[in-house]
Order: sequence, then structure tokens, then C-alpha cells
Amino acid sequence: MRYLLTGASGHLGQRVVQQLAFLVSGGQLRVGVHNMKKAGLFDSNQVEVAHLDYFDQESIDHSFADVDVLIYIPSITYNLVRRIQEFENVLAGAKRNHVDSFIFVSFFADQVNNPFQMSPFYAYVPRRLAGSGLNYAYVRNSLYADPLIPYLPELIERGHLIYPVGDQTMSFISRDDSARAIASLATQPTMRDHGQSYLLSMVRNYNMVELGKLMSKVTGRHIGYQPVTVEEFGKLYHDDGGAELASMYAAGGMGLLAETSDDYHRLTGEEPVGIEEYLRAHYHA
Repeated sequence: MRYLLTGASGHLGQRVVQQLAFLVSGGQLRVGVHNMKKAGLFDSNQVEVAHLDYFDQESIDHSFADVDVLIYIPSITYNLVRRIQEFENVLAGAKRNHVDSFIFVSFFADQVNNPFQMSPFYAYVPRRLAGSGLNYAYVRNSLYADPLIPYLPELIERGHLIYPVGDQTMSFISRDDSARAIASLATQPTMRDHGQSYLLSMVRNYNMVELGKLMSKVTGRHIGYQPVTVEEFGKLYHDDGGAELASMYAAGGMGLLAETSDDYHRLTGEEPVGIEEYLRAHYHA
């Protein structure tokens, strides 16, 4: 059985590689990397590194050759048309190379009324896979908890969270837990090959008052909640994908980023790390 992971040099991808290395034998894991300068991130005794350019058929075919299970982590881009074309190239490559199983790593902002800029992509891919003839499953990640840690100094200075989501709750998962569940899914054909959808989240969600209180408890500094408008949020973070992030939090204000499930437990037999435990483990004053 040979596994191929795309997006392997990214924050989530590196963690999935680490988890798969515990579950599969040497020589079974290949990683697709666009920037080969990052090949050194991986242990050559455990992982085969292949150059993968989503817009170059030769590199796709080289990476996908003799692959049984493809774990597709999309590239990070807010260009919707380019992201869809990337997926279409990956899908065509999977078919050409007779890949048996396709796992799509997704995001839970895929509802038909979701204003997030990338929502059409996350809704499109599962429907496309459904008619592909491939065995497939897809993982819908909730919001990553990880960015909360580097954000804490700014929140401490402000004294409050500013997410424009009003009284709505949001759901989180850590990248480590997401990676653990994805690796577990990849190695379980019964859970993997029948069009299943899995939502990875912590056990519960949090409104921003609750989240601020937990942050205050962990940091010892008061962090309240004073939301800005969606428009103000986009302007504040203009240079860091502000418009796109604002569209995501607009979805949050509609209650569309609140969903939770027990799918992490179904895939791993364990419970995900909760938000307070995660903050305590990673925050250092």
C-alpha cells in the first residue's frame, strides 16, 4: 500500500506525515512538495519526496504513479478559480494513474448560504468526487486553534477579542489532532472508501465571551469581547488576507462556524484536546 500526501510541507501536512510515519512501513509514504528546497524537512529513510506542481501534468503523473491512497491537502490560495482548477488537475491525475482512494482535506464552511470567499470550493469538491468513480472520503476541519497562540499578545494589548461574530459560537480543532485523525482515516479502508464525510472539532464550541474568559484564565490578563464590524476587521488585517478572513467571520456571525461532532473519536478512539488544555500547553508568557 502506497500513500501520497500533497501539501506535505505546510503546517498541517508536516503533522500528517509525522502521524502516518507511526502507522505505515518505510517505503509506503510519498509526499508531494512544490518547493523542493523544503525536501530537507523529511526523513529520507521514512519518506519519499516527489516534486509536485499542480499545474504540470508530468510532475503530477510522476508523483501519482503506483499510489493507492491520495491525501489531498489543497494549496493555500484565495483565488477561487485557480483552486478549483488545481483540484481538477489533481482529480484527472488520480484517474489517469488509477489511484484507488482519494481523501479530500476540507473546511466546514461549505454551506450553500456561506459568504466565505472559498466556500464554493469546499462545496464543489465533494460533489465532484461523488461522480468521479473513485473511492473517497472527505474531512471537514473546523477552525484551527493554533493561530490563537501567536494572536494572544495582540489580544492582551487590546484587552479584548474583536472577531465580528456577535453572540454566535465557533468551533475549533488543533492541527495536531486534525493530523492524527487524517492519518487514522487514511489507513482504515472501511472508514475511507465509501463517500464518508467527517467533521473534526473539539467536543464543544465557544462564544467569544467564553473564549475570552478562558484566555484570561490562561494568560492571567483580562481579555474581553468588543467586536468590530466585518468591514472594520477586513481593513485592520488588510495585508494578511483581511477581506477573505472578514468573509469567513461574516459566516461565523451567521452561526455557520459553530458545528461540532464526535467524528474525531470515531476515527481515533480518543477525545480531542480542548481549547483550555490547548492554550495552557502552548502559551508561554
